[in-house]
Amino acid sequence: MASSPPLSQGAGYGVVVGLGVTFALGMVWVTRAIKKSFNEDNKSTETFMVANRSVGTGLTASAVISSWLYSSALLGASLLTYSYGLALGVWWGASASTMVCVMAYLSIEAKRKAPNAHTMLEIVKTRYGSAAHILWIFLCLLNNSFTFSAMIVGAAGSVTTLTGMNIIASTYLLPLGVAVYTYFGGLRATFLTDYVHTFIIMIILVWFTIKVIAVKEIGSIGALYDAVVQAGKDYPVDGNYEGSYLTMRSQQCLYFGILHITANFGSVIMDTGFWQKGFSADVAAAVPGYVLGGVASFSVPWCVGTIVGLAGLALEVTPIWPGYPTRLTADEVANGLVLPYVAQAVAGKAGAGAILLTIFMSCTSIASAQLIAMSSIISFDIYGTYINKTPTNKQLIRWSHIGVVFSALFVSTLATAFHEGNINFTWLLYMLGIIACPGVFPTCFALLWTRQTKAAAIASPIIGGICGFAVWFGTAYHYYGTITINSLGGTMPCLFGVVTSFTVPLPVSVAISLARPQIFDFSVFGQIERVKPEHGESLQDREDQANWFSPERVKYMKRMSRYAAFWASFTLLGHLLLWPLPMYGAKMTFSKPFFTAWVIISLIWLWFTLLVANFYPLIDGGAQQIWIVLRGKKGVKASTEVDEDSGNSTPLPEPQSVWPKN
Repeated sequence: MASSPPLSQGAGYGVVVGLGVTFALGMVWVTRAIKKSFNEDNKSTETFMVANRSVGTGLTASAVISSWLYSSALLGASLLTYSYGLALGVWWGASASTMVCVMAYLSIEAKRKAPNAHTMLEIVKTRYGSAAHILWIFLCLLNNSFTFSAMIVGAAGSVTTLTGMNIIASTYLLPLGVAVYTYFGGLRATFLTDYVHTFIIMIILVWFTIKVIAVKEIGSIGALYDAVVQAGKDYPVDGNYEGSYLTMRSQQCLYFGILHITANFGSVIMDTGFWQKGFSADVAAAVPGYVLGGVASFSVPWCVGTIVGLAGLALEVTPIWPGYPTRLTADEVANGLVLPYVAQAVAGKAGAGAILLTIFMSCTSIASAQLIAMSSIISFDIYGTYINKTPTNKQLIRWSHIGVVFSALFVSTLATAFHEGNINFTWLLYMLGIIACPGVFPTCFALLWTRQTKAAAIASPIIGGICGFAVWFGTAYHYYGTITINSLGGTMPCLFGVVTSFTVPLPVSVAISLARPQIFDFSVFGQIERVKPEHGESLQDREDQANWFSPERVKYMKRMSRYAAFWASFTLLGHLLLWPLPMYGAKMTFSKPFFTAWVIISLIWLWFTLLVANFYPLIDGGAQQIWIVLRGKKGVKASTEVDEDSGNSTPLPEPQSVWPKN
């Protein structure tokens, strides 16, 4: 560390342990209050795992935004912008928004074809059997474990930098409070804590970005521009046009953009937590919630990464910089310390405290979703499928609780192993896609393509993973002459490894499937049933599958599927092809007026994200439900759908139609 921590260890333990326990107790109370007001029983598997499939548009959008408020996103976008320039923020934002809009399409297709599913793996087992199911259990747990541990590694390092808290202690304590309220509340608690955490994070980020620009040593967007221009002359970036930080023509940013966008396909599609958010959303909320959240989530890495990363360049030559006159070392940058150092520089202990709170909130928010995702695999796909094939609701809940505790301990231990092995946050960020991507195309085909065969589904991710690792190791040896932790963390080995593991399964699956063609009937997914509740209560949603969908709902979901496909295509086209790539080819550096407009638009977009994440859930029924809970009265919750004629939200009609075939 270039300087002593701005906060005491007591502050670190107070936030990590004190706030963790406070949130845990608060969410336990909220869970009980919701049960009293809306008769939502957290001891029901349907409530614990998929929140009764009744989450509205506003809360879904907020949860989606929260899903991309990774502490790793805040830390990573800042450190890479500091290293390579402002092009990085656009590429990172694109890697978030495009994946979410693609997930909107997959979500509505899952509701059309497998509306009773609890996990994505359940769909795989129904179609391909146990062998494929076991393979997907391994792939999904591997993806969730590495994603979760990478976030813990980055967050724990920042907490230690800000407070001097022991890094191993922070690694184990960060998920502690999350495990408690996730244990008691399940997915509904995850949605609620996502909202509370996102509310606080967005307010801090809006304040902090303005504070960075307004600090005396910068003072304006124009002054920030002048300082970054000088930084480009003093420390030119290899591979950037004219060595400038203020250009979209940056080789390292382009490489990272390709790597991270590809990797995020794997991180999202192979993360059962994103699927569970889709399963839990109401029919009318899934696509609007995902699309709105996806578009809004673009601003955080773009705006925060741009302003904080460039401010690090401007401030490190001023006396307020914590390590002045020493620049950040390569290890400090790789461990994600740009954001904490900028916070300390511009706002002293208050800034350090705000960023400490932000990192804690973002870490715990994602941790709750990851814990639910991993525990659902342990309870539903392992215990309920292979250990006890006829589990009761009570047994599934017990194993869900066991899964939450085990996952928290396992991931903290894995993160500790990374710390002890000198594997830093940036290394994990770059290599994640190699283990996440082999299952992307086979998973999508399981839901969307009738011709993928069992042999293709099993063989393609295995071959893709082997090829990805082979290229990763081979490329590291080619570029550096040796295979070590450092060489494997290089940009080009990770880039080639990720792209290989992502693309190889596509031709393999298609070739094997067409060699011995078979046609799958999607109506088979109707065999998936909801978990029967206990205590003698009725389950109104448990209908005969042939009568589950009304003609209006079938028509509505087909229309929303087309809408989601349009937004997925439009976002991919706009955020990848029409925006960053033409600017990369332009061979230009930003002028001061252009840079000023760039920053102002990013700030406006960040405020839009604030409105979507913080206030739209209140407008979308949240305020009324909060009032009902606080008054202790009974409320009524009903599934809703957009009426075809009026466009208004109305109760769904009684289901009367046949199960859709495609």
